[in-house]
Amino acid sequence: MGGLVINTNLSSLNSQRVLENSNRQLGKSINRISSGIKIEGATDGVGELALSESLRSDIAALKQGSRNVKNGTALLNMAEGALNEISGILLRLRSLASQSANGTLAETERQAVNLEFQASLREIDRIVGTTEFNGTFLLNGTLSKTAEEHIVLQAGVDSSSRNQIDLNDLANLNDVSTSSLNLNNSEITTQGSAFLALNDLTQAIDTMLDARGRLGTAQIRSLHAMDALNAQIENLTDAVSTIRDVDLAEELTTLTKNQLLVQAGVAMVGQANINPQAALTLLEGV
Repeated sequence: MGGLVINTNLSSLNSQRVLENSNRQLGKSINRISSGIKIEGATDGVGELALSESLRSDIAALKQGSRNVKNGTALLNMAEGALNEISGILLRLRSLASQSANGTLAETERQAVNLEFQASLREIDRIVGTTEFNGTFLLNGTLSKTAEEHIVLQAGVDSSSRNQIDLNDLANLNDVSTSSLNLNNSEITTQGSAFLALNDLTQAIDTMLDARGRLGTAQIRSLHAMDALNAQIENLTDAVSTIRDVDLAEELTTLTKNQLLVQAGVAMVGQANINPQAALTLLEGV
């Protein structure tokens, strides 16, 4: 049995220590519920904090990677739209050449048909010279494998090749101007020149089909890459939520417990402070 002392009240000191700890835990529960975050600092768990911050860093990089791929897809879509228009022009040019190659046309009619033929050729070159994405021209060979600088999409968390998409390697889109398609000198003013133009246009259309096929492959891959990135973001976000976010049901239970402990602690500190008064009974009558 401990002695009755006045100067040192161990019961009060112990009650105050427990009350301070309970009050600290109560404050932590209140902060967690108000913020919705369970891991706010290293004191809440060093390992959990390090893991969640690493995952959040990966998520930020992947989100930007998804935006990067989306921009790359927009670039490819713009190139495809222009190629689609050029393909339509080539089909019209072939129709005009076939019309001029017909033996029933007179020279005057061929001259008239050639006017549209030449205007359409100039339109192809205009489209090639004006199709650009953020300052990058797309149809003049910039997207070919042999270009000096390649357009590379950063799609992952680091700079390794597996996290990058080289649009030049995928699309390999060469110059599609009339000179590259061997159409710059085409004309259909005579039946013979119309026959030659038909041959050149057949080759040009085949070249365009190959180019659009490669470009379509690049578009499909970029869409798959974007879907994969979004799936990674979703799964990592779920993992971070499991680590950092508060389970309100659990935390409200902890809050209630800490509130009761604080109330009990306050009461016990008061009771402990009264205990030394028992020593005074020994002094009665002295």
